Amino acid sequence: MTTALILAVLIGAVAGSRTMLGPAAVSWAAYGGWLDLSGSWLFFLGHPVSPWVFTAMAVGELVTDKLPSTPSRKRPFPFASRIASGAIAGSAIGANAEAWVPGLLAGGLGAVAGTLLFYEARQRMAAAFGRDRPAALIEDAVALTVALLVVAAA
Repeated sequence: MTTALILAVLIGAVAGSRTMLGPAAVSWAAYGGWLDLSGSWLFFLGHPVSPWVFTAMAVGELVTDKLPSTPSRKRPFPFASRIASGAIAGSAIGANAEAWVPGLLAGGLGAVAGTLLFYEARQRMAAAFGRDRPAALIEDAVALTVALLVVAAA
């Protein structure tokens, strides 16, 4: 169960970076049979349509994130969305180890930490580069890599 909770924190951190990336990753894992969510309230993540819907939302977020009009992730609604997303993704990881409630909590806490840590890292990288776009692309790559590693290990 400890491994599942660590993975739940990490997928929550991914959601802290990119809100829809965590649910997209666990949805693909559930659809592909890596995560067995069939007996849980998260069964919908394994539906054949779900990974495509979550992926479309994740791609839309990746594009929208680069726009200058996008609000800060630390504002109440984006922050709450990241926590909810991380909690759901963490719960899916936990459910695979029969610990969906601890996974839900770990994913939500991971999302809080990920939101704040990724924000700070991106601000520092943007200052070093003298612009935001390279920092944003690096953040995208790190979040995607962590998401893939988490679902592969789950």
